[in-house]
Amino acid sequence: MIFRRALLFFLIPTFGWAQNANDKNLVQFSGVIVSAQGLKPVSFTSIMIKNSHRGTICDYYGYFSLVAEVNDTIQFRSLGFRTAEYVIPDTLETNRYSMIQMLYEDTIELPEAMIFPWPTKDQFKKAFLETQIPDDDLVRAQKNLDPKTMATLSSSLPMGSSGNYTYQMQQYQTKIYNAGMARNTTNLLNPIAWAKFIQAWQNGDFKSQK
Repeated sequence: MIFRRALLFFLIPTFGWAQNANDKNLVQFSGVIVSAQGLKPVSFTSIMIKNSHRGTICDYYGYFSLVAEVNDTIQFRSLGFRTAEYVIPDTLETNRYSMIQMLYEDTIELPEAMIFPWPTKDQFKKAFLETQIPDDDLVRAQKNLDPKTMATLSSSLPMGSSGNYTYQMQQYQTKIYNAGMARNTTNLLNPIAWAKFIQAWQNGDFKSQK
């Protein structure tokens, strides 16, 4: 699709000369700029004539057009790509010239940046010397296996699965043992019953009647 549009673009006559069109050294230079990796348009690439202040930028689809002279060196620059140069040949038979320029991706290496959370070296040194190094795995294991620590932890732990099973079995066996037996209604340990008994004794309720 890009090359089809580029072909149509190249076939359309261009106008708007900056100088006299009869000058044989002037060339209407146009084309499209694509990336070498995926042949995708490199939008808004800068196209400058070397050693001059004349140039243009391509559009969103990579198309450009400008007036140059024979033997001019054209520079193509875009962020993230290597700068490319092309010299307009002096063997042209017409005053229009079109091309497809490919740009290769480039890696930009930035200088090293040192970032510190302290504004001065003295504060950094003080904070570094006062840093509390955390315990390693061995020290943490020794602390966790201390007898006092383990006794404190075990006293606060709830009953485990084995204890719950033993308690449940004891309750079940007691229920089976008392099955079919009369329920004990003697209140020997009931303080209210004992108070009523003593009061009745003092009132003579248990005296035999003749």
